[in-house]
Amino acid sequence: MPIKSYLVFPHVGKKEILIETLGDLNWCEILPSENKELIVLVTDTKNENEEEKCFKIINTIPALDHLTLVSGFEENANNVNK
Repeated sequence: MPIKSYLVFPHVGKKEILIETLGDLNWCEILPSENKELIVLVTDTKNENEEEKCFKIINTIPALDHLTLVSGFEENANNVNK
């Protein structure tokens, strides 16, 4: 399951709208900054295809100005400690 974190920058004055829109997506956890126009977004999807779909949907949100990937992790049978 891919887990990725992003810094999300809304267009000026659109932070609340962006938070609401991202909140409607099943794959997202939103952590808004209290003092900046910035949102930390964590996505948790079932597989890479779902992650690509999520990424494409996020990038079509009109209130979004910029999205920066901070980190990513994908658990699979090859990297699980047994």
